Amino acid sequence: MRNCTTASESADPARRRLLRATAALPLVAAAGGVRAGAGTQIDALVPADAWARVAALYDVARSPVPLENGYWGLMARPVEQAYLGYLAQVNREGASFARGEYPARYRAAQARAAEALGIGSDELALTRNATEALHALIGGYNRLQPGDAVLCADVDYDSMITAMRWLRQRRGVEVVEIALPEPATWQGVIDSYAQAMERHPNLRMLLLTQVSHRNGLLLPVAEIAALARARGIDVIVDAAHGIGQVGLDVAALGADFVGVNFHKWLGAPVGVGGLYIRRGCAGRIDPYMGEPDPQGSVQARVHTGTANFAAFMALPEALDLHARIDMSTRRARLLSLRNRWVDAARATGAYELLGGDEPRLHSAIAAFRLRGRTSLADNQALSMRLHDVYGIQVVHRDGLASGACVRVTPALFNHEDEIDRLVEALREIAATA
Repeated sequence: MRNCTTASESADPARRRLLRATAALPLVAAAGGVRAGAGTQIDALVPADAWARVAALYDVARSPVPLENGYWGLMARPVEQAYLGYLAQVNREGASFARGEYPARYRAAQARAAEALGIGSDELALTRNATEALHALIGGYNRLQPGDAVLCADVDYDSMITAMRWLRQRRGVEVVEIALPEPATWQGVIDSYAQAMERHPNLRMLLLTQVSHRNGLLLPVAEIAALARARGIDVIVDAAHGIGQVGLDVAALGADFVGVNFHKWLGAPVGVGGLYIRRGCAGRIDPYMGEPDPQGSVQARVHTGTANFAAFMALPEALDLHARIDMSTRRARLLSLRNRWVDAARATGAYELLGGDEPRLHSAIAAFRLRGRTSLADNQALSMRLHDVYGIQVVHRDGLASGACVRVTPALFNHEDEIDRLVEALREIAATA
């Protein structure tokens, strides 16, 4: 149920019919029309060469082995070609294009993105990234008074935690910071937030991360948001790693305010994100630094300045390509790659696998560390060893209450033998630990 207004109207029917009529056949679909759930053995349901055909769409360097795809998602070749074509047009036509044709192209890209997310185009503004969107939401949230409290957690993104702490200085509020249980359980995560709400009746706003960039934990956002709503607490969701990987339905998150990235799991050019404000809720976020706001629009809540025109224009191509792989099949494939190395690492007994064992808490991102080695220096060294000795690109992460870790993030273009190289490296390291 929407807090501010009724559900948004569906996308224009004529446009939807046109998209269906012109869409390409699915790139990957489960055999026999069967949809692959999160726990399904995906390789038994899709054609044997399906993922090889997907990988062939990407011009990707294979050395070092690319298993750090959480930074951003590479463009597939059709999207890259479209982007380069738009870039050439922008560069050739200059201000004549920017002041003439571009505004309509931006609105078309925005409308296509809103349609993909299942929301109204008036509920979405395109940004350069999720950080820009979330800074606008957190910094502009105007329902705080001295003595109120806001809440964030150790799984949240560094810059978002900094922004929440900034509210203490600018709004005079209490900043409550919690550590989620490690290992996590679905109910344990919900209980952590519920208990914080109970302990702090002055909570007015909380930040929720759909998928943690640190350990890949997939939080029960909708359930936590419902608890918050019942207490009159507004929720701002960081969906940078969830949208495109876990799902596309923004409204299903149950929050009035969401920041998304299109250049992570949706394969748009770097520099494309989005800010969602549920229709009727824009009044809770101040216009950006005095932006004119005659109609309470989402657009007035963020000002990107001169953005990458071509990147925004190529967003529809990225969304069209993304749509050619069934969402549940996509998720199952990513989890298959994740579990291939996680299960092997766990079997050695030398590693701590972070985030929790329940499949519904899992995303493509997962993290580990050698048992007992929780320092940043330990995990920097482990990450570098995998790169320098074994030729595998991963990344260390810090900030969890339980300690630092190493993050692994496969993408759809990764092959099983690349995952197996990581497995062999982890076995060798475990043998000498």
